[in-house]
Amino acid sequence: MDAEVRLSEKTNRYWFVQGMCGIWSVPAVILMLSFVGFAAFTAEAGVPVGQVMFMTGIVWALPAKVILVGSMLSGANLLAAFVAVSLSSVRMMPMVASLVPELRARTTPTWLLLILSHFVAITAWVFATERISSVPRERRAAFFAGFGVTLTTVNILLVGIAYNLVTQMPPVVAGCLFFLTPVYFLTSLWISARHRVIHWALGIGLVLGIVFHELALEFDILLAGLVGGTVAWAAERRWRSARAGGSA
Repeated sequence: MDAEVRLSEKTNRYWFVQGMCGIWSVPAVILMLSFVGFAAFTAEAGVPVGQVMFMTGIVWALPAKVILVGSMLSGANLLAAFVAVSLSSVRMMPMVASLVPELRARTTPTWLLLILSHFVAITAWVFATERISSVPRERRAAFFAGFGVTLTTVNILLVGIAYNLVTQMPPVVAGCLFFLTPVYFLTSLWISARHRVIHWALGIGLVLGIVFHELALEFDILLAGLVGGTVAWAAERRWRSARAGGSA
């Protein structure tokens, strides 16, 4: 109890700095390495470095930026690119819905939570989910702000610095750096899953991803996630019903 009281007495500045220190965590370091790969991708595509830095801060989520650059290269119009990026970002809504209530305290203003929701992507969500319970509730917004603002700012600067350097890297090295993020995200989601249905969904989705890659290449990830998640949910629900019936 005394330790909890001492932690609650720490100021918002203290917890903001503690959040900033998360830049050296494994999720943040892997994301930064992935942004080096993204810098190589955009440099190869001929996107000006100023635009790359701007989209890093405004779009933020790495897959959405890849979709945006792909839309630019394919000659898609502005509306089509906007819709594609927006649909990609819809996947963040469950993360925002689960994390924002954990950040909210009685005195936390709504406008601050809206701003902080911009920084909610998989890396920030994994980091916060693992650590936020040890932070006093009234200091959680400051803690997450320290991590989110620092991570975004560092990656904006990193992209600007790496943009001209990565062209000297072998393409295979840049590609490996770029794909570190999805590999880490997959393992993090598996480890942090609190219910077996998530494991089922991931496993089924991975298998179906191979199938749909052959059957519907343009929609393989969407179909694998939708069908895999639905099948896992239905199987888990049936398993619970059978278990409840057996115990009765």
